Amino acid sequence: MGNRLSKIYTRTGDDGSTGMADGSRVSKADDLFNVMGDIDELNSHIGLVRAHLMQAMTDNEMPQKQLLTHLPSQTVSDFDQALVIIQHLLFNIGGELAMPEYEGITATHIDWLEQQIDTMNTTLPPLKDFILPTGSVLVSQLHVARSVCRRAERQAVSLQQQRPQAIRGTAVSIINRLSDWLFVAARFCTDPEQVSEVLWNSQVLQVFTEDK
Repeated sequence: MGNRLSKIYTRTGDDGSTGMADGSRVSKADDLFNVMGDIDELNSHIGLVRAHLMQAMTDNEMPQKQLLTHLPSQTVSDFDQALVIIQHLLFNIGGELAMPEYEGITATHIDWLEQQIDTMNTTLPPLKDFILPTGSVLVSQLHVARSVCRRAERQAVSLQQQRPQAIRGTAVSIINRLSDWLFVAARFCTDPEQVSEVLWNSQVLQVFTEDK
């Protein structure tokens, strides 16, 4: 692997194709790469979530540090470890897409995500209305990751319908659960005493009708 990665550019993709693990070449416009690209983008956004989380916990001058005081330090550490696991799971999904014979996601991983969601949910107040995707930088970034995850799921479902053999059902399921995890995580990281959840308000747009 080290020798393979030492050469960054190969010029072999200049014709608009990409080499697969089995040696075949596939157009970069193929729907398969739409999914792979979205998964890669999502993984990068998760990395940015981790960066915001670590900065909020280590930079004493950042006001955002105040936003995590509602979470015990061990809980924050566990949350960061969960993000690490999720990044590896996303990388494995990319591996499955590149190598159909490779199985990097199992039902056990889906169960783990569901357990995570249930655990975080037990600490949250009931959701009585829609939430706008905003809040602290950390919370907002979680919402960005959630929206990218939803796009990845749409692309994955489209690929599955066109070529079922190109993507495993477990991969589609875990992308779906991950979008739920990210939504709950955004609520979980919102300190109710510092930054309240911003709920959708039907009255906000009434000013436009009142002006007429």
